[in-house]
Amino acid sequence: MSSVPDQEIPEDEVPPLLLRMIPESAGFIAEKYHQPAEAAVLTQDALLDLYELLTECFTAPVLMPQLKSASPDTDLLERCWDFVEHIVSHSSELVRGAVYFEVLEQLLNADGLVEASWPYMKERTRSRTLSMLDFYDVRLLGINRR
Repeated sequence: MSSVPDQEIPEDEVPPLLLRMIPESAGFIAEKYHQPAEAAVLTQDALLDLYELLTECFTAPVLMPQLKSASPDTDLLERCWDFVEHIVSHSSELVRGAVYFEVLEQLLNADGLVEASWPYMKERTRSRTLSMLDFYDVRLLGINRR
């Protein structure tokens, strides 16, 4: 399990961080921006499109299939949640909002996704997830309901 540093990365380094930590996102990034992923994540568009970038290149094609899989790639899931942990409490409202709406809130779209994610989540991500569950008045056994 990798450790997550407490030092916040600059907002414009979030897209490159996604590619570094989740190289499985490269093809989706390249397709979205019609250029190599390594170049695309360095553009202003990647930051301005952060909500779309997370949805189209991380959550939908990489994270969700693993969470729904009968035999998920645990290394990939650990890296996915390490990435989320890096940015979930970011000082930028753009980054925080993108993670909240395009990653965490998406876990509510199907039964069992929060539970499947929970073992891989780190402290800040768990805290934000608990706040989300409370906000939507969702109670899950073993997570926020005993």
